[in-house]
Amino acid sequence: MGAQKKRAAAATAAARVSEDPDDLARQPLQAILLADSFTTKFRPITLERPKVLLPLVNVPMINYTLAWLEAAGVAEVFVFCCAHSKQVIDYLENSEWFSQPNFTVKTIESHNIISAGDALRLIYEQNVIHGDFVLISGDTVSNMLLTQALQEHKERKKKDNNAVMTMIIKKSKPSPITHQSRLGTDELFMAIDPNTKQLLYYEDKADHSKGTICLDKMLLAENPSISLHNDKQDCYIDICSPEVLSLFTDNFDYQHLRRHFVKGLLLDDIMGYKIFTHEIHSSYAARIDNYRSYDIVSKDIIQRWTYPYVPDVKFCGNRATKLERRGMYRASEIEQSRSAQVGSFTVIGCGTKIGSNSKISDSVIGEGCTIGSNVLIEGSYLWDNVIIEDGCELRHVIVCDGVIMKAGAVLKPGVVLSFKVVIGERFVVPAYSKVSLLQQPTVHDSDEELEYADNSSGTVEFSSIQGTADQSNGEMTSESSEAHKPKLGTGGVGYIWSICEGGQEEEWRHSVAPIPEDKLAELSEAMDDDQELVTQDRTALSTSGELISDSNASEGDDNEDSKDDSVYFEKEVEATFLRAVEENVKVDHVILEVNSLRLSYNMTSADCAGAVFYSMMKLAVKTPHSSASELQQNTANIITTWQKLLKSYLLEIDEEIEIILKFEEMCLESAKEFSPLFARILHILYDKDILQEDAILRWADEKEGADESDKVFVRQSEKFVQWLREASEEED
Repeated sequence: MGAQKKRAAAATAAARVSEDPDDLARQPLQAILLADSFTTKFRPITLERPKVLLPLVNVPMINYTLAWLEAAGVAEVFVFCCAHSKQVIDYLENSEWFSQPNFTVKTIESHNIISAGDALRLIYEQNVIHGDFVLISGDTVSNMLLTQALQEHKERKKKDNNAVMTMIIKKSKPSPITHQSRLGTDELFMAIDPNTKQLLYYEDKADHSKGTICLDKMLLAENPSISLHNDKQDCYIDICSPEVLSLFTDNFDYQHLRRHFVKGLLLDDIMGYKIFTHEIHSSYAARIDNYRSYDIVSKDIIQRWTYPYVPDVKFCGNRATKLERRGMYRASEIEQSRSAQVGSFTVIGCGTKIGSNSKISDSVIGEGCTIGSNVLIEGSYLWDNVIIEDGCELRHVIVCDGVIMKAGAVLKPGVVLSFKVVIGERFVVPAYSKVSLLQQPTVHDSDEELEYADNSSGTVEFSSIQGTADQSNGEMTSESSEAHKPKLGTGGVGYIWSICEGGQEEEWRHSVAPIPEDKLAELSEAMDDDQELVTQDRTALSTSGELISDSNASEGDDNEDSKDDSVYFEKEVEATFLRAVEENVKVDHVILEVNSLRLSYNMTSADCAGAVFYSMMKLAVKTPHSSASELQQNTANIITTWQKLLKSYLLEIDEEIEIILKFEEMCLESAKEFSPLFARILHILYDKDILQEDAILRWADEKEGADESDKVFVRQSEKFVQWLREASEEED
């Protein structure tokens, strides 16, 4: 489109709102909520139910988004519905959202829209947006305050009419191993002006050739300094001026909000529109883009990072459950056998029954579920009215409403069972399988298609077997050919979808299951090279050609965020360790979980060693004791039991020294009870072969030039250190 036509369209958009900034400030804040993600990542589930109505810790996703918009001061929300629009509209009309004071929810429906760009063009034509608005999708969870970001947006707009959008971002830890973030999304590269916070470059992709990206020379020439980041998370919350809608109308090639619209604006040098960023630090914001982010956000909700949107607080669309010990939530109306064990970080919904000797941990169980005896459920999500018969095993899976698992059936990690599937007796569903009553589409569509299958278009073809099987004996009626019998064991009903060619990696990258051990080992071998590449990318550039460390460009913020990440990581490791102690989890399984956390937070072996050691020592303090000698005995017992876990992260002398430094820190701050026992416990760590004499002697040598205040524990350990030196000399 020509520049003149673009300017005319922009003028038209500007005419729709008052030119007086004060009048603009008085406009009630509006929001556009996209109830369709326009992707297929949650298939086969979203062939039957829209993504925004899928339960997230037993609450439809859209309720978290609407609850936050209401709390953030939004007065009017337009919910755009396309995929399964009738389900979304019926749900909202029968919910509390249509009766909230000072908060209006309106729906806009269309059956011909295939992208976010099309949706925004339609909303523009309806002339319902009259000022600045929040653009968000219905799969976003946040508790941030909008006040500061909104004020920054308005102030910029007063000074520069081209400042049309503010993008909310948050510091993230992309894994250099998997080229993905903690939420399972592709690694994101951003170039931001460190002074103005203007976004200058945006690129997300899973595979960067040799860890490099290409920046236009003009970008470097026109900007005094640029900070290049690969550690930012796009929260997909945008504050937009009304001109944004007109830009979509003028550019029909804008389909995707990021790949097309954001990049288009960054490359358009005719109109000069600008996008700015607002980074949040202590607040929470995340979008559920795939099954892995579904798992991560669920855990964040259970661990209360999203407060007040947590299971024990009443907000629209949830039944508050009672918070019990260490993140375990149970509704009051459940039936649980005395011999059943419900572990930490687990939510049990109303009306659920749990049989004898069953074990449930790190899981969310919906309403009205029936769980038999001797059932093992770990790291899984069971929705409503699920029936699990005796002796079944479920690890890191998603099970939708109405599913039946017959006795002895097993779900391997990463399995997704769609609605009303039946798994036959003792049948083992392979890892990462997706099972549905609907056959897999015979024509593969792109990721840009709608969530649901549109039979009229002919782009997606499938058939349903619902009602064609006798669930009592598993035999198919004559309506289904022999070739299409579900292969799910005796009494099984459903189809196992095949993994598309080249999709194996996507399965484990985006799954609710931890990264497999073989993949972990394979990727860890390449960690050092990848880490070097990431370090090279995280630089700030100036037009003089000088490369400036990114940490220097915003040293205060980075230090604060790194500290937050370390604290967050340490808490998760401690929670994992305590659950392992309580439920007698095997050491090898704990190592796998800690390794998964290590990848999620991009931590080193030393970080893992420090976090594990901290967790062990905190447990020793919490274990009842009435004297220093009893505390010492507690510590010795815990070290003996869990020494294999700790040793797995002590690969070098440096990691061992990190343990000693961590112990010093604890003795001075968080666990002062250990102060008089420092030398004795140091000796225990040596006796158990956790610390080598070289590590202890190097630690003592490094303290030689320190202040006296830093030598407290070296002085306390003098006899032991001297004994080690003499023993070493005798060996020589």
